[in-house]
Amino acid sequence: MKTKFFPILFASTLLVLSMPLASVAEKNIPKVDKEFYPYAPSLIKWDKTSAGFNEPATCGECHPDKFEEWSSSMHAMAFQDPVYQGELHAAIEAVGHDIARQCEGCHTAAAVVQGEIKGAGFKGLSPLAMSGVSCDVCHSIKSHTHWQTPTHQPENGSLVLSPGKEGPDGPVLTKYGPFPPEEGCGEGFHECVESPLHLTSELCASCHQVNHYETHTPLEATYTEWKNGPYAVNNIQCQDCHMVDIETFKRSADDFIRPQRSEYRHYFNGANFLLYHLSELAAKKAGNDELAANAHKKFEMAVARLQAAAELEVSPVYRNGNLAEIKVRVKNKRAGHNLPTSLNNIRQMWLEITAKDGKGNILMSSGTVNAAGKLPEDVRIFNSEGQHEGFHFAIDPWEIQSFGKNNTIPPKGYSDVYYGLAAPKGTPLTIEVKLRYRQADQKVAEKLLGHVPEDINLEAIYGIKEIPALPIIDMINTVVTINK
Repeated sequence: MKTKFFPILFASTLLVLSMPLASVAEKNIPKVDKEFYPYAPSLIKWDKTSAGFNEPATCGECHPDKFEEWSSSMHAMAFQDPVYQGELHAAIEAVGHDIARQCEGCHTAAAVVQGEIKGAGFKGLSPLAMSGVSCDVCHSIKSHTHWQTPTHQPENGSLVLSPGKEGPDGPVLTKYGPFPPEEGCGEGFHECVESPLHLTSELCASCHQVNHYETHTPLEATYTEWKNGPYAVNNIQCQDCHMVDIETFKRSADDFIRPQRSEYRHYFNGANFLLYHLSELAAKKAGNDELAANAHKKFEMAVARLQAAAELEVSPVYRNGNLAEIKVRVKNKRAGHNLPTSLNNIRQMWLEITAKDGKGNILMSSGTVNAAGKLPEDVRIFNSEGQHEGFHFAIDPWEIQSFGKNNTIPPKGYSDVYYGLAAPKGTPLTIEVKLRYRQADQKVAEKLLGHVPEDINLEAIYGIKEIPALPIIDMINTVVTINK
């Protein structure tokens, strides 16, 4: 595939690529015990027996509803995601595969512990490897090692996989689930074991709390954001919002009521609508209309989730009887973690505002994306900015060792933004404010999608001949009139 390549904001990062990091010993940073964690910097562990892992299609034979819910989900696409593959490829080129294995340990754990993953790309991989966070990954989780990590907290895949055990007549498959097993569970194919861990956020924490491979600086702190907020206090777990439909999610977030067992689904739905969109394109390209419809449904769920997550309040600020500013309060209404979360130095959530007088003349405008997909320099954006140890701007996760700023919005919290506005007295003003969201800066996306391994042909898989403009979702659009 030919794509126009744009230089992006990596210039200052590249300046420090050749700068040696201070040794771990010099910094007194705790080392990873590589005997205990043999796949380090991934902290995944494997209770190895002759019992193997099964690909999702096998599980789908007895659990077709769960398989359909999982298909096209973020977990199903965790390894195939072309943005991830572009980032993984760049990481391997920059710091080597041994370091990049940290990412693979969560994105396709079963294939990593079995030694199948040798680098970026899809060439020669089994269906199990391609399935990313598959049924057998989550349901083989026996325990975690959060206390044994260098930070004594969950990080970088600190889970123990135990797909089975040795029996008198050969391997016995063991699957862990959140509820007491019913009679006949497993139908002789596998044993069923109740796992209270599967009802808690600690199950999710290991892969949704990502730290720098050497310094252990938190790069993605979704679990910590949840743990330090009101959802954790009220016993609302990750599963209670991300493994349910939209209406149940709203109830969990608004009333702190946990779902009933019958309400849980294997959607794992979040804000990454872009990947659902790409999954739909791939399914259509492959002629699989059923899978395309499945992906589109999840796309709509992701958009609905974004549009339910926040609220806007717009109000005038007067000084000496004159309008001086417009205050916009952005509330994190329903996200159980910060808004945005995960790679919030890449994610973009920002305000676009337009103020007009009674004749429709624009008096003030801010936050409008230009034709090239770039945000203006003075945009009011909710994000973080990573930096290298020398306080240089850094965007690549293997470079980031701290954050120069982080103005994301905590759960049930808010952030106030002020815009100065001068206008003649006696004239009504119309203020339109949008809270907008996209997965990444346009040029960052172009960089990563343009850097996928050679065996991932975007045109052949997705029908993409050139990198399109990234879609933008309006989370909220509020219009108010101010009579001055």
